[in-house]
Amino acid sequence: MRLLLAEDDEALVAGLKPALERAGYAVDLATDGIFAQMSAESIAYDLVVLDLGLPRRSGVEVLRAWRSTRRAMPVVVLTARDTWQEKVEVLNAGADDYVCKPFHTEELLARIAAVLKRSAAVATPGPLARGALRLDEGTQSATLDGAHISLSGIEFRLLRCFMLHAGQVLSQQRLGEHLYDHEAEHDSNVIEAHITRLRRKIGRDWIRTRRGQGYVFGEPESTT
Repeated sequence: MRLLLAEDDEALVAGLKPALERAGYAVDLATDGIFAQMSAESIAYDLVVLDLGLPRRSGVEVLRAWRSTRRAMPVVVLTARDTWQEKVEVLNAGADDYVCKPFHTEELLARIAAVLKRSAAVATPGPLARGALRLDEGTQSATLDGAHISLSGIEFRLLRCFMLHAGQVLSQQRLGEHLYDHEAEHDSNVIEAHITRLRRKIGRDWIRTRRGQGYVFGEPESTT
């Protein structure tokens, strides 16, 4: 999943960006409000972590601009001001959640995961699950019918993307846009190779190929 981190605090970014990447997210950085607004208007991010105190344009202004143009990606707001008035303001502006500074990184990661699940209409509590397949974001592994499945970093990111977009046709280009930040080079043949390895681990029928379109993830149909 590809996130935009809109934050100008260098010390916070130095710790938070690597933590998000270790959690399996591709992360782009914006250090001012104007650049943040433009970035999310040109790239289909899965989620934005948005600081309210950005220079050049405030986070609230940026959020309102996105929502006024129907940019619907989930937004988790970071704020240093813990007043109920500000919470009401950011929620009314279209935020999906907020975290008050200072915060524990584990809390932010949990909120991001929860918001992504809600945006994908996954109503079940706990780990992300589709049928008998469960994804453990803490260990970046999976279980299928209770059997443990080890995943590489890219396989974990790929499976999470598929599970959050179950039933949707995902082209190789779109998968690349979700899996990699703007600094990473990605090749369609490399993505196809990762999908092949993932199929070997979870079963080929979980990921169906649509020729000329891409891939569709879903629970295999029963043969009985």
